[in-house]
Amino acid sequence: MSEDTRVAVLGIIVENMDSVEALNAIVHEYRDIILGRMGIPYRQKKINIVSLAVDAPPEVINALSGKIGRLPGITVKTAYANTRS
Repeated sequence: MSEDTRVAVLGIIVENMDSVEALNAIVHEYRDIILGRMGIPYRQKKINIVSLAVDAPPEVINALSGKIGRLPGITVKTAYANTRS
């Protein structure tokens, strides 16, 4: 694993509430790299919007994003900061 870390934000849209427990388990698994988490229930559209701020090597962030993206009814996109730490 690389020593260089990147700051990134994962934008997550939850359309299948049956996947929330699995999402929370994955987030818990990666808790050491998570700087902050914000969840917004959008009741009118029956979705949840979650953002995760993370700081980790890119391969770890990609693994997290990949695991989340494989959950049914969940979409995730990752935006990286330009600076490395």
